Formats: sequence, structure tokens, C-alpha cells
Amino acid sequence: MIARLTGRLIEVNFTRCIIDVHGVGYQVFIPMSTFDRLPRQGAEINLFICTQVREDAITLYGFATMPEKQLFEILIATTGVGPKLALSILSSLPVERFSAAIINADLNVIKRINGIGRKTAERLIVELKDKLAKVMLPAGAQRDLAVSDEKALAMEDAVTALEQLGFKNDTIRKALDKIVNTIPSEEATSENFIRKALQALNS
Repeated sequence: MIARLTGRLIEVNFTRCIIDVHGVGYQVFIPMSTFDRLPRQGAEINLFICTQVREDAITLYGFATMPEKQLFEILIATTGVGPKLALSILSSLPVERFSAAIINADLNVIKRINGIGRKTAERLIVELKDKLAKVMLPAGAQRDLAVSDEKALAMEDAVTALEQLGFKNDTIRKALDKIVNTIPSEEATSENFIRKALQALNS
């Protein structure tokens, strides 16, 4: 499974980009929130990737920050929400604002998102309210991840390594969420995240 891509941005529009990684061009679908953060065409780019595998296709969805990827994965696991609507949500509202709207049951904010009516908004609140309150990082941690790409990339590498050891993705992320602010930026290597997460997971 592809969890991250680092390469050269060779083509981009509002909904997708193509990243050249050692001569292989990967098509990645993106929300507007990620498009706004992309470098100029031809520059190096790092994106967190959610890989969706079906019988007839392998589709990559890319995100500039880990909280965006986390919210996307939560959304597509929700009844009636596919990747297209999940990208629309991320394109319409910042992660923090959408999460706050769900937790506070703010129907007016949620209904303004393209593709979401009252019934869908009500269902999202019922299904996501407790989940977002428990799973999403606190606002301060989200801001830290958004500005600290190296720290976020180290965490994503740790997730991939721990998955290979047999731990479940959501269990790993919950453990990392608890320790992310305990590790200074200068010590935020994937090795340190793995070691501390293992201590938490095995305690």
C-alpha cells in the first residue's frame, strides 16, 4: 500500500496532480485544501497518500497534511460517503472547522458543503460526532502537523512500519496522537515515534 509519495510535480489542476517518482508518473486526486499548498510545477513535492484498491482500479488520494488524510479516511468509512464527497468536504472546509461543526451539530455549516443536504448532514453528525471527538487531533496538534512537514512525515513512516508489525492503523494513530506533543521537533524522527508508540501499544 502506498502511504506517501515524494517526487517532482509534473502536472496539476484543481482536482488532481501527477507526481514523477524516479520516472514513474503517479496520478493523485486531491482536495482544494491540498491544491492551495502545492509548490510550483517542476518542484519537489511530498504528499500523504490514501490508496483505494478495487477489482478494476487502484486510485490514489493525496493530502498536504496528516489531519486531512485522517479525516478523509474517517469520511470514506462512513455510510453514504465515497471518495468524491469526502474530497468535496475537505475542499469546502478546513479540518478543524468541519470537525467542530460535526461535534457541535452545526447543521447550517455542514449543509453549505456541495453535495450535502439536511438528511446527509444529520447522518454525518450522528455517525461522526463521537468518532471525531476521539480520533481527530486537538487543534493545537493539528496546527503543529500542518506547519511541521518533517514531523508529520516521520509519523507517517512510523505508521507504515508499525502496520508491518501487525498493529491496526487506527490503534497506531491513537497511540501517536497521545505522544506527538511529547517529542520535540528536533527529536521527531520515525525511529523515536516507533519506539515510543511501541511502549504505549505494549503497555
